[in-house]
Amino acid sequence: MSERLQPGDVAPDFTLPDADGNEVSLSAHKGRKVIVYFYPAALTPGCTKQACDFTDNLSLLADAGYDVLGISPDAPEKLGKFREKENLKVTLLADPDKKVLDAYGAFGEKMNYGKTYLGVIRSTIIVDEQGKVEKALYNVRATGHVAKIIKDLGI
Repeated sequence: MSERLQPGDVAPDFTLPDADGNEVSLSAHKGRKVIVYFYPAALTPGCTKQACDFTDNLSLLADAGYDVLGISPDAPEKLGKFREKENLKVTLLADPDKKVLDAYGAFGEKMNYGKTYLGVIRSTIIVDEQGKVEKALYNVRATGHVAKIIKDLGI
């Protein structure tokens, strides 16, 4: 299980395919703030709610200088279906080998109905213009999370 990131840490750079198979790198966003959020699975109720919340607030976040990247272990094809079905505007990235999830501390032990298993820990990392972690939020809830981020960031 990987270490969780802390404010002030350098955010691990990554390059992942988006829903169309195009490579997207964190370093390409230098000079802008980036909200990197990790979610368990496309086309599931909680993850859909969260992705729709980010899409609904995308222009507000963009106007405040934030780009949004959503990362899950899904294949790019599934992300494409998710984007089309829910009319999502947020950039969705595929991390099927879970290397980025691991580097960000967003993959590890979870508990559900008394059973422990390995899975994606719903997390949001806010990266500043220099590529450093501004906030690291783990075990967040899908519902109401985007509103909380906007409030916490004073947007």
